[in-house]
Formats: sequence, structure tokens, C-alpha cells
Amino acid sequence: MPTLGSWKAICTGWLAPLPRYSLNDVRAYHSCYHRHRARGPSGRVGFRAWRACCSGCKKSRLQANFCGSAKFHSMFPFPSTPLPPLAALHDRWQPIGSLQALYVRAGKAPEPRSVAEAQAIGGYGLAEDRHASLLSPRQLLIADNGAYRRWDLADGTLRENLRVDFPVRGLASGDLLRIGSDVVLWITFVCEPCRLLERRAPGIVANIGRDRGMLVRVLRGGTIRRGAEIAVCRAIAPAFSDQWQQRVQQVACAVPEGAWISYRQLAEMAGVQTAYCRAFPKVLAQLPAPVAARVRSQRSGAGEAPWSGAGFFGMAQD
Repeated sequence: MPTLGSWKAICTGWLAPLPRYSLNDVRAYHSCYHRHRARGPSGRVGFRAWRACCSGCKKSRLQANFCGSAKFHSMFPFPSTPLPPLAALHDRWQPIGSLQALYVRAGKAPEPRSVAEAQAIGGYGLAEDRHASLLSPRQLLIADNGAYRRWDLADGTLRENLRVDFPVRGLASGDLLRIGSDVVLWITFVCEPCRLLERRAPGIVANIGRDRGMLVRVLRGGTIRRGAEIAVCRAIAPAFSDQWQQRVQQVACAVPEGAWISYRQLAEMAGVQTAYCRAFPKVLAQLPAPVAARVRSQRSGAGEAPWSGAGFFGMAQD
């Protein structure tokens, strides 16, 4: 049985990439290991670390009870991090480039349509665009001219909404982009290459990587115009994982106790195709049973209103 000192060393390896923790947190883990009971960490800590600790507990219900509690949700680092008022960022914007092309794809239109300007709606996306949705982290796609040159692509191959003259691979989840003086976009995660892209450009999917583009949500709406100047503000908003499994777990953990979410809505809020729903049970099995049980099929949830998703992405700041 490890001592408190050795247990602290073990926990250091687990918690290094996560938010800071105190000695009281380590003592809580140590108590949990030895006596299968703990009061819980005193500060914010990631779910992986708590699960790693509790995996040694014979009384697994301790883990389930704690991780399914309100305290667990208050400690979960995403998406509870509040967005700062945009007015407070006025001196942090850094010019980065300009908008070279703008596309909108309406309804079942086979191809995106190039436009000189489009209306962005906070928390929703581009007006009349097929990807606009209140519950989606992938309302718009941004790609850059460099990707088209490197891969010798025909115009519009990447199906982006915005094409810019700076490398989008330099952007990270949580960055904000300001287009012109009004519109603010929240970088969410990398757009993963799919079979549809492979059909348009055979052989590209395995190698294109971050050149595929970055997905965004509209944080503050307004008119987007071709040629508008773009500025960036780094690491302001909460960050999403590029791994779809982690995003699915993040959404599931955000569902309030007593509420439920359908597989289809979970896929939309995690930004994955509905075809991935068949893999959700395996991904959700890694979560505490009370949390995983909040994800149901539409049929099993009949008669009860599903969770609206309120608060997950925060309020659009128009």
C-alpha cells in the first residue's frame, strides 16, 4: 500500500497536464485509495484524474455518486468557463489578415455560392446557410489560400464558408477572430477530413491534416464582407478537444441531473456525424453510470422533454 508521499508522486504524473491542485487534494485521493471514502478535491480537477484515482476503489459507487453530483459539474472545466465581455478585449486584438472569399450553401444546394457579403447571427451561424444551428460547434468553416496552393485544389473543394490569406493551422481552439468591426467568431476545433472530401480530391484525406480548416461558432453577429480585415485574440474562450470522443463525453457530463439528451442531439452538440452514434455506448461507458444514463434514444425518452442544451455554449454576445 503506497504512502502519502509515494501517492503524491503518482498523482503528480496524472495531474501534470490538468489544473493545479493542493496537498489537500492529494490527501483526498490518498484517503480514497486507503479507506474507499473521500470528501472530494478542494479545487478544480479533471474528471480523468478523479476516475484514475477511483479506479482502484472497490466501492465504485463512491466514484459514481461523486462524479454524478452537482459538485462534479461545478468542477468540470468545460464549458463553465465564462466568456469575458468583448468590450474588455478592445486592446488585445491583433491584426492577422483579411477575408478573401465568402460562401453560403443554402438548403440542398449541391455547391456553395460565392457572395460579396453575408449576415452572421450570434449563436446561430450564417443566415440561409445549411450548417447554421443553435446547438452546433461547427457553424462555419474557415480555410486559407495556402492550403489551396499546397494541395492544388479547385476553387471551393474544401467547402469552406470563409477563405482567408493567413494560415489557419496557426489558430487554436479558444481563439477569437474579429471580422471587420462587428462580427466575432469562436474557434472550436479542427475540421476532420471525411469521405466527401476524398471524393472531390482523391488521396488527400490521409495527409491534409489541419489544412482542412478550422470550425467556428458565431459569438457576435453582424455583416461579413469580402475583403474585411481580420484580427485575432488568443486563448479567450473555452477550448474544445479535437478528439470527437472527448467532446461527446464533455457534452454528456454537462447534462443536468434529472435531464436527458438524445443520441442525435448529443452528436450535434459534440460536432460529429450522426453515423457516429453507434459508437456512443462504448464512449459513454467510460463515464460514471449515472452520467451515461442521461443519454437515451429518442424512443426511450418519449413523453419527457429533452435537455435544451441551454448554457453549454454560453450566450451569444450581440
